[in-house]
Amino acid sequence: MPEAHDAVLPSPAETSPRRRALLAACGAHAVHDGLTDLIYVLLPIWQVQFGLSYAQIGLLRGAWSATMAAFQLLASRAARRFGREQLLIGGTVLIGVAYLLAGQAGGLIALFAALVLGGLGASTQHPLASSLVSDTHEPGAPVKQALSHYNFAGDIGKTLIPALVGVSLTVMSWRLSVTLAGVLGLLAALAMYLLIPRGNNEHTVAAKKVGDHAGTGSVAGLRALLATGFLDSAVRMGFLTFLPFLLTDKGAGTAGIGLALTLLFIGGAFGKLICGYLGARFGLLKTVWLSESLTAALVVAAVFLPLNALMIMLPLLGLVLNGTSSVLYGVVPELAAAGRREQAFALFYTGTIGGGALAPIVFGRLGDASGVPFALMVLAATLLLTLPLTWYVDRGLQR
Repeated sequence: MPEAHDAVLPSPAETSPRRRALLAACGAHAVHDGLTDLIYVLLPIWQVQFGLSYAQIGLLRGAWSATMAAFQLLASRAARRFGREQLLIGGTVLIGVAYLLAGQAGGLIALFAALVLGGLGASTQHPLASSLVSDTHEPGAPVKQALSHYNFAGDIGKTLIPALVGVSLTVMSWRLSVTLAGVLGLLAALAMYLLIPRGNNEHTVAAKKVGDHAGTGSVAGLRALLATGFLDSAVRMGFLTFLPFLLTDKGAGTAGIGLALTLLFIGGAFGKLICGYLGARFGLLKTVWLSESLTAALVVAAVFLPLNALMIMLPLLGLVLNGTSSVLYGVVPELAAAGRREQAFALFYTGTIGGGALAPIVFGRLGDASGVPFALMVLAATLLLTLPLTWYVDRGLQR
């Protein structure tokens, strides 16, 4: 029995590299996601500075997100050849360089090239940092809880970095602010280089051996998980698209809409952390069925509630709306085949990004045809499709 106990509980020597790996992955997630969402703050400034049309603004936004989505699978494959840690650090360097170039851009073409470069760097983070966390937190530590911390860090970055740069824009030029954002990316890459355990570390070698251990390798389970993540992301992005219009219909002004989004995002950040722990404690099926059912019910309630009641409800809605994603991320390594974790994470993140990109288009057309309340009701009904899909995922986990 002592041997079994020793296999489950990590030694103090193992804990430090494990924490360093988690801290590096959380930092990467925060910086990558924060610098990705910083574009929303800069687009109006670039429109005025360079006289851009809305179509050109859309081109710039799409340059980053489309490149990021397109190269995630290639990043997971390249990691096998060049090394996961090296590629993750290199991707962070690319984001920093992209913002340095954007700070010196003189027009649309230069901005477009810089954002393509940034999207290329950002494509490394989700599949590689996720697999780094999952590999270094087995078997002695709760990988699902570690991934929930990792996802929580991404939302913190989305909140802090755009807000800090927004404040800096009141006291300095946009070029200097963007240049400083690039410096932040380079400093993050340096910190990751110092934090990530080196390949000759005994714990890292052991972690790689653990990482090569297969999950269930269930193709059907992974496909069902991908479909679940696609629908969950689609509903989340669709709701975010319609929420400002719903609030306007209920009498909210610009300040009220900003407050509502803040409440939703705060709830969402903590939802990723809390639901990750619930998933580890109660399992995928119970947690996802609870969170998705509650999300659907609250989306319907949002249509009928008066403004003040809706504002009070938004943190809870944000918690379950965002929280499911942490539970889904946590089972990716359990379904991946031996040596295929980076690819499994890349497939999953590509699917969720695709769902989030398509949802505003599809449900926007529905909103034009039938109105925002009806579109939100369809969103809620769509979310219920994840319930049977999650059952298939759970079957794949039990193989």
